[in-house]
Amino acid sequence: MSEQETEDQEKKKRGPKGPSKDLSDKDFEKLVSMIKIQCTQDEICSVLGMSDTTLNRRLKERDIENFEALYKKENADGCKSLRRMQWDAAENGNATMLVWLGKQYLGQRDKLNTEITGPNGGPVITTVESYFVEPPSSD
Repeated sequence: MSEQETEDQEKKKRGPKGPSKDLSDKDFEKLVSMIKIQCTQDEICSVLGMSDTTLNRRLKERDIENFEALYKKENADGCKSLRRMQWDAAENGNATMLVWLGKQYLGQRDKLNTEITGPNGGPVITTVESYFVEPPSSD
C-alpha cells in the first residue's frame, strides 16, 4: 500500500470527534445481546463507545439496513426466549409465574372484597342538606 493510500485510509477513519470506531465481531455479539434484553440505542452506543450515526454506518458495512431493522429482529428473539423461560418456570412449579401467566392469558385476577361500614360495623349514616339561595336582586 502506498503512503498516499495509507493517509486516505486514516482520513476515512476520523470523524468530527476523533477516530471512528470499528464494530468487531465481539462488539456485534455484545450489541445483539443488549438488544435481546431491550437496551436502548443510546445505552448500546454508550457501551460500544460510538455514536448512533457510526453504529448505523458499521451495521451497513455488515449488510444490515440500520439499527431499527436489527432491533426488530433480535428483540423478537429476546422476547421469545423470555417467554420460553417464563413457561419453563411455570411448568417447574414457580407459583409467582403460574399466577402471573394465569392473569395474563386466562383472565384470572385477584378478588377484592370491599365493604364500607359505619361505627362498630353498623350502617353508614349519610345526611343530605339542601340550601336555597336567593338570587341577587336586579335593582
